[in-house]
Amino acid sequence: MRKSLTQPMTMDEAKDHLLGKKGSPERDAYELELKVEMLGATIKCIRKEQNLTQEKFGEKIGVTKSQVSRIEANTPNVNLQTIIKVLRALGKELTFNIR
Repeated sequence: MRKSLTQPMTMDEAKDHLLGKKGSPERDAYELELKVEMLGATIKCIRKEQNLTQEKFGEKIGVTKSQVSRIEANTPNVNLQTIIKVLRALGKELTFNIR
């Protein structure tokens, strides 16, 4: 049974109410988009921890500063090969879990 929007609810209950139950197309799309955004933020965080500017990091991987910015801010439009190249340059690796 759904709770009224005026009653307190957990974050999971709110997502179920607003986005659909886990496994629904709308919820799956939301979860995927969230994970992709987190990847860009993680890349930016690692770059900053290594004291690299976008310009210096771009030189290291052979792209422009604006391309680094796009990778960090708009990861869905970047191909997987580029993301792997970026992570390797940062000394990291990408792993997948397929269920």
